[in-house]
Amino acid sequence: MDLLERADELATLTRLLAETSAGGRVAVLSGEAGAGKSTLAAAFAAAAGPRAQVLWGACDPLRTPRALGPLHDIARALGGRLRERILQAPRAEVFDLLLEALDRPPQTARPVVVLEDLHWADEATLDMVAFLGRRLALCRALLLVTYRDDEIGPDHRLRNVLAGLPPALSRRVTLPPLSRAAVAELARRAGRGTPEVYEVTGGNPLLVTEVLAAGAEGVPPTVRDLVLSRLSALGEPAREVARLVSVVPARAESDLLRGRAGAVDECLARGVLTARGDGVAFRHELLRRAVEEALSPVRRKALHAEVLSALTTMPGVDPARLVHHAHHAGDVEAVLRWAPIAARRAAELGAYRQAVAHYATALALAGDRPVEERAGLLEEHSLAAYHAGLGVDAIEARQSALRLREELGDPLRVGDNLRWMARLSWWNGRPDDARRYCWRAVGVLEAIPPGASPALSPAASPGASPGRELAAAYSHLSQLYMLANEEEPAIAWGSRALELARRNGDRDTMLHAMVNIASARFLRDEPAGVTGLREAFALAVAAGLDDHAGRALVNLGTMAVDGYALDLAEETFDRVLPFLTARDLDGYMRHLLGHRARVGLARGDWATAAADVEEAMAGGEVPGAYLVPALSVRAVLRARRDQPGAREDAALARERGYRADEIQFVGPAAIALAELCWLDGDLERARVEAGHGLGVAERAGHAWFLGELAFWLWRAGGEVPPSAAGSAAEPFRLMIAGEWRAAADEWAKLGCPYLRAEALSGGDADATTEALRIFDRLGAVRPARRLRAALRERGLPVPRGPRPATAADPTGLTGRQREVLALLAEGLSNAEIAARLTLSAKTVDHHVSAVLGKLGVRNRGQAAVVARKLGNSPHVGTGGDS
Repeated sequence: MDLLERADELATLTRLLAETSAGGRVAVLSGEAGAGKSTLAAAFAAAAGPRAQVLWGACDPLRTPRALGPLHDIARALGGRLRERILQAPRAEVFDLLLEALDRPPQTARPVVVLEDLHWADEATLDMVAFLGRRLALCRALLLVTYRDDEIGPDHRLRNVLAGLPPALSRRVTLPPLSRAAVAELARRAGRGTPEVYEVTGGNPLLVTEVLAAGAEGVPPTVRDLVLSRLSALGEPAREVARLVSVVPARAESDLLRGRAGAVDECLARGVLTARGDGVAFRHELLRRAVEEALSPVRRKALHAEVLSALTTMPGVDPARLVHHAHHAGDVEAVLRWAPIAARRAAELGAYRQAVAHYATALALAGDRPVEERAGLLEEHSLAAYHAGLGVDAIEARQSALRLREELGDPLRVGDNLRWMARLSWWNGRPDDARRYCWRAVGVLEAIPPGASPALSPAASPGASPGRELAAAYSHLSQLYMLANEEEPAIAWGSRALELARRNGDRDTMLHAMVNIASARFLRDEPAGVTGLREAFALAVAAGLDDHAGRALVNLGTMAVDGYALDLAEETFDRVLPFLTARDLDGYMRHLLGHRARVGLARGDWATAAADVEEAMAGGEVPGAYLVPALSVRAVLRARRDQPGAREDAALARERGYRADEIQFVGPAAIALAELCWLDGDLERARVEAGHGLGVAERAGHAWFLGELAFWLWRAGGEVPPSAAGSAAEPFRLMIAGEWRAAADEWAKLGCPYLRAEALSGGDADATTEALRIFDRLGAVRPARRLRAALRERGLPVPRGPRPATAADPTGLTGRQREVLALLAEGLSNAEIAARLTLSAKTVDHHVSAVLGKLGVRNRGQAAVVARKLGNSPHVGTGGDS
């Protein structure tokens, strides 16, 4: 079609290609089906000429998409190691090979990666887009992705992937329908003066083109009628080719059309089909569907059976395609043969949702299969659902597998399924169920005589034995005790697991138990806790066991935040977050970002905390209580800043955190709720929420959570039990005792300005003035308002708040960050800034990074230029607390 009304969009793509000289760029091209996305992409590729090497990859509308289908298309074009390794290598290596292929010298042609129709993408392909989006800045390449915005719902994962693309490097290009004037111009060029074209097509470029190409006077009422009228002009052999191609999504290979060259040529000559790679396809998916839907059910099944028969003789065919055609051909045996293979392949590539869909397809037809086979499929289905974040599906499949294993009388697999039920129950916020299942697993596995070798299902791990499964159950029980802050049984059960795993040479369980034991020791303030978790991380990395490595430092960082060991937490986050990002361990990463936001909240770096929260909340739904830290921080920030949404966030944190009944989740939720209620003036509700959290904190013996919750109970007029006050962490104990000056000094040492201001707010006129200054600098609107009202009641002087002209900082920097910027402008190094401000070097590193990010500059020199431009501003160089 003519590129009417697409000049601006084409110019945007051309400009982005030029910008790749400074680093990678991403173009997101969207529009309804038939809007002309592929046509625009093709026109852009043609205009780019020899400046670019265009690499095309397309997603297919299969019943269950091919895992990494577009990357296979690109690998065929690129060749080299990517093509050689794509079928055998782990997904992380394949992604790295792609990035390596895109990283080229400046004088060479710029790579342009075109990924079409991402609304049909499999999970692994979406992960690839997220991977490229995070790393493309390192390459001089353009990533152009297209999708139909009318075919992705609000929960489609593509939305989360697009939201995660770096805004500074990305451009959204949306193709609207053609205007009435543009359609009239196209009709004039085609010699068609009929005014109905716009009304019938709504300006959709594809439909306009097809209607105008129909030849006869008048407009067919539907595209289906249009396509069928064009088919009627073909000879019967050509029509039969078109029917066959209509049941093959995306492209029919030449091998499927052997002996039909003349009929294929006729379809190409009449414009019914177009050449695509080594095969043919309809020019648009809408046209293919129109032909396919016109087939009778009997004919459609026969054609799918014909395609299936041909594909099974061709090497290297993706099993997802075989499942698609077997399903539509009604070939139950073929579905049951190929669906598990396709599922395992998808899982290997990280496309877990596609794996779940394949398993569901097979299980729906496996009712008369042997019990052993069905149990194995259910176990694999549950594992894929677990990795996909589908908690309900994972539990239901595992429960069904457990019932079948009990029916078979297979104690090893019964015990293993019970252990998995424990894990899934905790993951979905059911800690009581988790412990019950885990004790049952231990009981069943301990009853198996030593040396017994029960028959194992196809899903069993190689070398599985009662000893291995029992060690895993012991270690999981240790983990549940550790998560409940019951350190002694956690260490005892972890030690039993470790000993048994070592005897069996089971490195996986050994590392799991090591993390549990070291975490419990950390909770007991033993130095061996920190060293043990770091050692477990190093051993797991060396063994390639990424999950254990991630869990080791995730535990260290989060527990450090819980205990206000903020320097240790920041150091750990700096180490583990890049590790998690590189391995796409998004579940851990999103949880950890919520805890890093807690550090930012405590440090007074609220802009960074808010950014971490939003990154943690972006993405699909996460089961259980993993997002409670992020929700709690956002509730507190919104409450202090007098912004909407605080109550909703706090309510969701309460629902998820309280159900988990562990202090790591109950604590942040109860603290946020108590503070919010106190700011609202609802002291009774504040006492209830603080009291609930305090009970859990006392049970866990966690001095810091206990202290903070006791403080809010006291602040809301409640009576703090002497045992709680005596066990509270020192800064909170001092606040409850009314020793505001000593408490403020403790918070200053820890680098917590807001809590220092809370302590000072109970002091004399000078102290309250300082507290108000801190509140105003942080933007804590409601606490400042409450303190000013309290000062009036006490008859103390009430300092005026910040003037409107200076209240809003145009740079978005916190007070401390403004101090750092001023010292950067003086040319001081990070070490010199740390000495001047009495901060740790690590904290200054964070502040410098935050300053560069907020100012949108790349280095210290550019930041210094900005600082000099703001030299007369009251926002640069003003004092602040760390």
